[in-house]
Amino acid sequence: MVQKSDENKARAVGRRKTASARVRITPGKGEIIVNGKELKVYFTTKLLQERVVAPLVTTGKEKTMDVSVKVVGGGVRGQADAVCHGIARALVEWNAELRPVLKAGRFMTRDPRAKERKKPGLHKARRAHQWRKR
Repeated sequence: MVQKSDENKARAVGRRKTASARVRITPGKGEIIVNGKELKVYFTTKLLQERVVAPLVTTGKEKTMDVSVKVVGGGVRGQADAVCHGIARALVEWNAELRPVLKAGRFMTRDPRAKERKKPGLHKARRAHQWRKR
């Protein structure tokens, strides 16, 4: 579900667990806006901020691209990974020559791991009742 609207914009969708991020990149000064807030306000920890900008840093575009993101669902970590995936896909839509670099950095692969559903008769997905002799 990647589409290109015109020569100055690239759009893509990134996902992780139940989080989904719609990303739009345009040439600019390197501003990143997530749900109407600056990156440092939305993702408060340094680790999550670094995870979001990792595709831009890897390709050397952190100072030349503006990124606008709308992200919904999941938790903070899942949202950060979804934004990272969306930025990588948008960069490839912008310039297909960046694909090998981003693929080598593992930004192009959607992480398929998600929570397993609870099974009947168990406490959780696999956790059974504790055995008791008496």
